Amino acid sequence: MKKLVLNFKMNIYEVLDKYQISYQEVTHPKVMTVDEMKKLSIPLKGVGCKNLFLTDHKGKYFLVVLEENKRADLKYLRKFLHVSSLSFASADDLREILHLEVGSVTPLGIIHDVKKQVLLLIDKELEDQILLVHPDTNTKTLAISYADLVKCLENEGHDYVLL
Repeated sequence: MKKLVLNFKMNIYEVLDKYQISYQEVTHPKVMTVDEMKKLSIPLKGVGCKNLFLTDHKGKYFLVVLEENKRADLKYLRKFLHVSSLSFASADDLREILHLEVGSVTPLGIIHDVKKQVLLLIDKELEDQILLVHPDTNTKTLAISYADLVKCLENEGHDYVLL
């Protein structure tokens, strides 16, 4: 397996500091799934996020952010996005485009998409919530407000669509 070398112009914390985004952070054992995360007792209040990195057959990429207990309705997403097929993008695509490893997918990772190849889709039910997301590693979790996430994304020039 190829080791990921993080070589960003800016890391997540620098971006958060740049826009004076407040957050709380906790370090924990490595987690690969939402279910593993739920088993941890972390001292942060907020809504956990399920993050899916998807692609269509034409090579378009989508980062879908859902409330942790929601199932991804791929049929609905295909219709919403006007695409005929959706599947999980490869681990190599995840590394190349968002500079993330499987298990570490986060809406904050979109800032590494310098070519703007990924469309970010956020569950409307996450509006006005405190979100629990990874800061590019699945050994830490941040509590960040939805408004601050959007502020960060917009300031970095990334669009998003509400589902």
